[in-house]
Amino acid sequence: MYHTILVPLDNTPFDAAIVEHVQPLARMTGGRLILVHVADGYAARNQEELDLEDSEEIRQDRAYLEQRRRELAEAGFEVSTLLVCGDPAEQILSIAEREKCDLIAMSTHGHRFVKDVILGSVASSVRHRTDIPVLLVRGKSS
Repeated sequence: MYHTILVPLDNTPFDAAIVEHVQPLARMTGGRLILVHVADGYAARNQEELDLEDSEEIRQDRAYLEQRRRELAEAGFEVSTLLVCGDPAEQILSIAEREKCDLIAMSTHGHRFVKDVILGSVASSVRHRTDIPVLLVRGKSS
């Protein structure tokens, strides 16, 4: 059913909820996990154009993804990682399409309507712009 599951991670405590939730699903379906983090700060979005070295944030994000990959691989999952830069929703949708994902599994921060209208929501944007099933799990801040 779910052969390739895309799991966007924020590198925040909210990630724990989706990582925990997706494991039984991937084990049951034999699904491959793709962990992705989208760096979206100014330097990250313009790193190549400005010929910048990796920032401390990018180095930490890369280490974080590798730690999560290692944990899941040691638990017996087929897992890969991607660290990309740009608009989070755009990148998630692009990767999901390119990798032929059949599920996008994301943590949400549990913002309320007004905050989502003001700030926007990556999860909301993703779910409204794809035909791929999206699993949303409310994360916890600690």
